[in-house]
Amino acid sequence: MRVISGSAKGRPLKAVPGMGTRPTTDKVKEAVFSMIGPYFDGGRVLDLFAGTGGLSIEALSRGMEAAVLTDTDKKAVETIHQNLKAAGFTDRAEVYRNDALRALRALSRREAQFDLVFLDPPYRLKLIPDLLAELQEGGLLAEGAKVVIEHDAEDAFEGDTGALEWLRRAEYGDTAITIFRHRTGQAPEPEGGR
Repeated sequence: MRVISGSAKGRPLKAVPGMGTRPTTDKVKEAVFSMIGPYFDGGRVLDLFAGTGGLSIEALSRGMEAAVLTDTDKKAVETIHQNLKAAGFTDRAEVYRNDALRALRALSRREAQFDLVFLDPPYRLKLIPDLLAELQEGGLLAEGAKVVIEHDAEDAFEGDTGALEWLRRAEYGDTAITIFRHRTGQAPEPEGGR
């Protein structure tokens, strides 16, 4: 694993020891950033279930200015710290060992807002609808923020969800990526089309 592009291009990233974490492959990572970037002019990224931290490190390398990364696994949190150091981003990132929903509530109390959110929960947990609701209810999404979900290809997240506008879905074997964009102050389309 490595940083694919940007200021930290080519820096190697460590994997989390053991079998509990499923790192995003370089192929999927490259595809994700070609859909949402590929580069950024500042902004804040939130990486829930961060694992190695590879996605938010890639976002920082490509121009995001700050990141918040969370994971419940102690080994993952240690690996994130090592990878941030290897990429030279320790001063631009906050890392928390916390449950995702608890982390969202804590960030909401701080009135934090993000321009990019990565959701990559363990497939078996089926947490995505709750996380999308919490992101919106907690006011954590900036206008135009993108939410990138990595999930089991058998699960479908189609159509708009509240103020999250469905943008696209792509499949890579048994993994799928679904992307939403946050829109505020815009009335939803009436039922039955335009």
